[in-house]
Amino acid sequence: MLFRLGDARDAGTDRRLAWSLAGIAGALNTAGFYAVGLYSSNMTGNVSALADHAALADVAVVATYMALVAIFVTGAATSALLINAGSRQKIPSIYAFSILLEAALLSCLACADLWMEGLGRGTLLAYGLSFLMGLQNATVTRISNARVRTTHVTGMVTDIGIEIGNLIDLIWLRRGRQEAEIHYNRERLGLHGITVLSFLTGGMLGVVAYKHMGPYFLFAVAAILLALALPGIVARTVVAAR
Repeated sequence: MLFRLGDARDAGTDRRLAWSLAGIAGALNTAGFYAVGLYSSNMTGNVSALADHAALADVAVVATYMALVAIFVTGAATSALLINAGSRQKIPSIYAFSILLEAALLSCLACADLWMEGLGRGTLLAYGLSFLMGLQNATVTRISNARVRTTHVTGMVTDIGIEIGNLIDLIWLRRGRQEAEIHYNRERLGLHGITVLSFLTGGMLGVVAYKHMGPYFLFAVAAILLALALPGIVARTVVAAR
């Protein structure tokens, strides 16, 4: 799931990537909002809030949203730097290592959430999750050749509308036999639908889990990320050793 690139990936591999990591992104996004009242991956909403408060000259709130956006971008840039460096060095499973890094950093964030108190805890949690969401989304975007974006729900919902329109055009308006195109559109529609549904389901579970588990929920998610990364690391290491 985390070592085949671009067109070498089949539809099943992308679907597994979408439901697993989109679910995790949804869970962390809503858990962060439940904990501190800020969304870590909703860059559309954060930029809109930034514009709103900038127009009202609310400097403190503007700084908060600017920081969220900048840290998300920093996470995405970190992913790109890591993957580019790994590709140049021909490191097997660099994408899996990127998810492994996310798991490690999330564990550190869980420790901070467990032991810190006061304003510093909320600030670190919000900004830390924003960095991790940028890191994860960039990693998934690169490995899937932009077919999957785990935090970009606006884009996924837009793509669902596009694919529905394309299917209507192919099946009804053209009244032709474009079976290959119809199959391709259905696969794309299914992939985007799974991504959005997984994000939604993960979001609901994230709130409930964080409410009952607190910082230990972050440890649990880190363990899931570790479990997702290890098969790719082990498989590519075995291949490289042969």
